[in-house]
Amino acid sequence: MWLLNRFFCRSPPPPTVCDTTTRKGVFFLSDSAINERTNEKVAIKKLHRPFQSEIFAKRAYRELRLLKHMKHENVIGLLNVFTPACSLDDFQDFYLVMPYMFTDLSKVRGHLSEDKVQFLVYQMLCGLRYIHKAGIIHRDLKPGNLAVNEDCELKILDFGLARSTDAEMTGYVVTRWYRAPEVILNWMHYTQTVDIWSVGCIMAEMINGKTLFKGKDYMDQLTQIMKVTGVPGPEFIQKLDSPEARTYIKKLPRYPRKDFSTLFPRASEKGIDLLEKMLVLDGDERPTAELALEHSYFDSLRDPEDFPEPTPYDDSRDNATLALEEWRRLCYKEVDSFVPFPRRDSKRKNTLTMSP
Repeated sequence: MWLLNRFFCRSPPPPTVCDTTTRKGVFFLSDSAINERTNEKVAIKKLHRPFQSEIFAKRAYRELRLLKHMKHENVIGLLNVFTPACSLDDFQDFYLVMPYMFTDLSKVRGHLSEDKVQFLVYQMLCGLRYIHKAGIIHRDLKPGNLAVNEDCELKILDFGLARSTDAEMTGYVVTRWYRAPEVILNWMHYTQTVDIWSVGCIMAEMINGKTLFKGKDYMDQLTQIMKVTGVPGPEFIQKLDSPEARTYIKKLPRYPRKDFSTLFPRASEKGIDLLEKMLVLDGDERPTAELALEHSYFDSLRDPEDFPEPTPYDDSRDNATLALEEWRRLCYKEVDSFVPFPRRDSKRKNTLTMSP
């Protein structure tokens, strides 16, 4: 155990004591810690060598700015950010302090009860509404990027692949099993409803306790999707830019659309209706997060206070080509200018727990 703020000249964190819980990723190392002032457990994430290249530096800058921008109880945001550097010349690392979450949905085994599914999907959509209203597409929604606490409080994590809605899209995003069909078929042109497809896949997984579309590769993924949604008609096929994709779909067996009430026998009628709307092959026909929240499935949960309006996200530098030193300077400026945002305590009345 050690006090973190002993070592930091600039932007010191609240007094914290390191814990032993450590998680490694490709681009980061994270620890949990205790805020000694509040006795609150927090997560501390250190990006791995953020300034080893322009690509890493750009990714670090974008993640830092996105996390600073997010101020919604169902979206992970920053409690603090700090660096051991006393000046720009010494600046090589920075640390992100975020709320500590108990686990993520990828570690929750088996099917969940209807009330838990309803509450978790509601929170996903509340968070997505906020993200989308800010002009951002998450692009990598999956169970592992949805953190939950023991009381079923949910936060959307990991903005490593997030892009503004005006940015050029790239195809190889989202873990394959949760990837919207338009990303596979027509990967330069898609909208925020790619995230809605992912929510539908995750909701289906929580209901049935298993992955809905478990493709072995991206073409098999498309086949698994068509076996549930049915093979589309000529109007949808004409929307596709790729001649190869059009040819592939035309060669598929004429799979009929499956009956969702048979596919999800544990789900309520309202839950099935919502799933059918989110898991529509044509992204243009899917509801936005805002429209999905108006569905009768959420009548017992809907609260206007869950729908704060974000400020638009400024993506003017997200797609810029800058020298490594300029990215480093911009990151330093963002760390130095951080001001904690007062968090709103949740007023939701919830008696659910993540325990079986």
